[in-house]
Amino acid sequence: MYQKGVKHLCDKGLNKLPLKYILPDSERPAAPYQSANLDVLGTIELPVIDFAELFGPNRHHVLLSLTKACEQYGFFQLTNHGISSDVISSMRDVSSQFFELPYEERAKYMSSNMHATVRYGTSFNQNKDNVFCWRDFLKLTCNPNDLQQLLSRWPSSPVGFKDSASTYVEETRALFLGLVEAIVESLGGVEKEEEMEELLKEFEDGSQLMVVNCYPQCPEPELTLGMPPHSDYGFLTLLLQDQVEGLQIHHQQQWVTVQPLPNSFVVNIGDHLEIFSNGRYKSVLHRVVVNAKKLRISVATLHSLSFDSTIKPWPKLVNEDNPRRYKDTDFGIFLEYITSREPKRKNFLESRKIIY
Repeated sequence: MYQKGVKHLCDKGLNKLPLKYILPDSERPAAPYQSANLDVLGTIELPVIDFAELFGPNRHHVLLSLTKACEQYGFFQLTNHGISSDVISSMRDVSSQFFELPYEERAKYMSSNMHATVRYGTSFNQNKDNVFCWRDFLKLTCNPNDLQQLLSRWPSSPVGFKDSASTYVEETRALFLGLVEAIVESLGGVEKEEEMEELLKEFEDGSQLMVVNCYPQCPEPELTLGMPPHSDYGFLTLLLQDQVEGLQIHHQQQWVTVQPLPNSFVVNIGDHLEIFSNGRYKSVLHRVVVNAKKLRISVATLHSLSFDSTIKPWPKLVNEDNPRRYKDTDFGIFLEYITSREPKRKNFLESRKIIY
């Protein structure tokens, strides 16, 4: 029954949380996380990066702000990003409409195969989760070199989904490429323009995954989570939120709620960037809380190098004073890890650290 997802449960009518979704006391959102004496502080205003300013005379100043955001928060809000409000609202509309489809229509894409190019599912990893999360999702592989071929497998309902989603994918990919260039520049180490061009070419041919998340109204939100504490696997994640609060980040030993900023993206560092920067920029734990009154929709695009690439510290950042801190990794190693156990916090990244 639970594999049908929480949207299906809600549509049937639900006034009490099923046992499968009830977290232990220590892991509930209103309680200290595990035994670390952590409390929810309140809301947080993340650093705001004006993307348009990166292409003007203030670029150096914006790069300094970007460095500070990556070092101190691991998250920032991105404004003036150049993606039109029409493209954003259209993506929001078709995302909401998908989860309003009859269950039988959504179920066509249901799969527990982590390799599936289109996958509808529930929880975080329903194959391994001991307690399920209050979340349904639609994952779409969006690799640029295969996008046209992949489109044929994407949902044909609701009307306009493929057109809206493919436009959104292409525009967020272009945004990512501009952003990753700035982040690489902020790390230093690029002495010649050809070096930057060569590095960016690897990202142009890289991977992109889109995850459309649905967090329905929950009858007992204090007992569960929409997503557990985790870090993202890729290089950067661009998150489009609606105006319903739910995202929380772990900052200064406390859980704080990110206030949605209209017409902006929340950008966060993934494990790959932590490895690439040799630990200078760190991926940050985040989670999702749910509520009893409003359904919440978010769209995350996760960007990185290609699935068959090896991720390792950038040689420019490794020296005698700053030795290599991470082992090489790739997507296969990651999949093997998460399919063999329940994913928790930053355990995969911890497994790639070099201990001296």
